[in-house]
Amino acid sequence: MYDVMSPHAADFIDDAEINATLQFAAEHCNDRGMIADILAKAEECKGLNHREALVLLDCKIPEFNAQILELAGKIKQRFYGNRIVMFAPLYLSNYCVNGCIYCPYHGQNKTIARKKLSQAEIRDEVIALQDMGHKRLAIEAGEHPILNPLEYILESIDTIYSIKHKNGAIRRVNVNIAATTVDNYRRLKDAGIGTYILFQETYHKKNYEYLHPSGPKHDYAYHTEAMDRAMDGGIDDVGCGVLYGLTTCRYDFVGQLMHAEHLEAFKGVGPHTISVPRIRPADDIDTEDFKDAISDEMFEKIVAVLRIAVPYTGIIVSTRESAAARAKVLKVGVSQISGGSRTSVGGYTTPERHDETAQFDVSDTRTLDEVVRWLLEQNHVPSFCTACYREGRTGDRFMSLVKTGQIANCCQPNALMTLMEYLEDYASPETRAIGMKIIGEELKRVPNEKVRRIATENIEAIRNGSRDFRF
Repeated sequence: MYDVMSPHAADFIDDAEINATLQFAAEHCNDRGMIADILAKAEECKGLNHREALVLLDCKIPEFNAQILELAGKIKQRFYGNRIVMFAPLYLSNYCVNGCIYCPYHGQNKTIARKKLSQAEIRDEVIALQDMGHKRLAIEAGEHPILNPLEYILESIDTIYSIKHKNGAIRRVNVNIAATTVDNYRRLKDAGIGTYILFQETYHKKNYEYLHPSGPKHDYAYHTEAMDRAMDGGIDDVGCGVLYGLTTCRYDFVGQLMHAEHLEAFKGVGPHTISVPRIRPADDIDTEDFKDAISDEMFEKIVAVLRIAVPYTGIIVSTRESAAARAKVLKVGVSQISGGSRTSVGGYTTPERHDETAQFDVSDTRTLDEVVRWLLEQNHVPSFCTACYREGRTGDRFMSLVKTGQIANCCQPNALMTLMEYLEDYASPETRAIGMKIIGEELKRVPNEKVRRIATENIEAIRNGSRDFRF
């Protein structure tokens, strides 16, 4: 059996255990008794191990598959309600020394335009994002030790937090940059970041090394062990992900769960978020070159089983996905989405140049207001809340509140208050009308009378011009 408590990637992502799991699930994917038992366990909302989860993913029995989707929706509702956290990516630089063959930022690409934002340009981008209504960003940058050193990232974070424009403010910066050292993670923590995000891309070591033929990212162990170092550096919340389509989805699905099990066992808290991006076309990248790309149906089922297996973890889907695909996965487990996103450097202020520096093609091209209105029309509550980060409810403190159900007393009123801020400051008249109705209905559902009263008072204060209340 693999060693979940080992600090070494080769031990907690054990290829032999993954292959044994693949074989086990293939043998039991039509085992009605076993699947029924796994679903019964899942209904306790305490999660599943990687073998149990893959049996559900491989299940070929239609009535059980319907139960899987239904149960995933119920679990999502239990822990996250109908709240959907909103964010946007901010690309700082696409200079990169890595050779990743699925990413147009790879160092050998001579056709893509290269750009690095100055601090003045970052200010312009942030103001554009604030004018949309965003409060939470995820900054992205290629790995380049000379052009994108950590000092540049830290300076950029300071710039982002310093900008107050009208009623706009970025209240939390999440960071998606290359694997680094414990000391550098401490510096990121001291800079006030929210979640540190790093996609594994694929957990299949041989494929990983083939897909990353050159550059620092070629080192599989150093990359895979990054979350351990981030937590050693004091970062409570980490976000994992794979890029589905680089290896068979079954292999990476198991690897993703084994990584979560390792962090839970070895560090005391699992990933704060799990992302499920799929391979997308880009500048010199053709998805036809990747034979393991997954269908919409498999994508939906992966999200559903992840929600069942790791019920407390946020699941993120970006604008890589179409509106139709996002609508499906919102029902079975997704709790965070981006809106109005640009995946290019400087794309918010110069959208006409988006294709020149984009990392991948965006499928959902709607504005943030259109996405917010769409969510409201489906009775979701778009949330711009960042209160947990600012109140210290991170890491094991956040997870303990989620597991006991107490987080709803914080998240629900904060979601409604930040939605009210959005409606007052940025929404179109149509979106505002729908949003006000939703807020009225949701306030009635807040179970704690004291919380409901305070939230109602704060929402009224927001209507009268106050800002940034939080529980």
